[in-house]
Amino acid sequence: MESLIVNNLWKRFNATVAVKGISFSAERGEILGLLGPNGAGKTTTIHMLLGLTSHDEGSISILGLDMPKDRYAILQRVNFASAYVSLPGNLTIDESLYVYAKLYNIENPTRRAREVLADLEVDLPGKSLIGTLSAGQKTRLNICKALLNKPEVLFLDEPTASLDPDIAIKVRELLKKLRQNYGTTIIYTSHYMQEVEELCDRAIFLARGTIVATGTPTEIRERSKLKSLEEVFVTIARDGELRDSDEKEVR
Repeated sequence: MESLIVNNLWKRFNATVAVKGISFSAERGEILGLLGPNGAGKTTTIHMLLGLTSHDEGSISILGLDMPKDRYAILQRVNFASAYVSLPGNLTIDESLYVYAKLYNIENPTRRAREVLADLEVDLPGKSLIGTLSAGQKTRLNICKALLNKPEVLFLDEPTASLDPDIAIKVRELLKKLRQNYGTTIIYTSHYMQEVEELCDRAIFLARGTIVATGTPTEIRERSKLKSLEEVFVTIARDGELRDSDEKEVR
């Protein structure tokens, strides 16, 4: 069953075309990597999937609902975390998670907040001000916020970017557990290709607003004749495309 279907999606900002007619889907319980260099269109795509930015053409279906027409119903069942989005620094950990839990009408928000903090091993006093936390602690707290409503689709924008290797491993293990235990669909962006190879069932590479490669990490490597997914990323970042040994674009 497909949790997400994107068909012929376009987005223009005046004369700039940020996303150019991309189409893809993600099945229930799939971890899908949405990859590419800076400026490739990843963030714009995620913003359209969340209804933060309107799309100019095409369609988005999430959990069988239409975005943006059914945006409110969709947002009750999905969530988002990014290493580059800050939580209010003048709130405590407990206050912040309580507010977000109430937004999702979660029963017993305090207990649910404690559960997600324990899952991500955030062992900090609940009265700690968010503004006093380290970058890694803030990142983990942001992921905790995104798990409060037990999302069916989870959008993660470079969630391990500021984490030390030990915590990054624990985050990846938690994501695998979410998929296995709850069938959570995860749309995942990262610049760490080893992480992508370990975690993602499939990957989509974007460049200049178009899809230039898609498939399992192994399939993409084999078709491109490159040794690693990191080499694939670098080639796409430099050339804006990826070609196989027959000089055809890898799709």
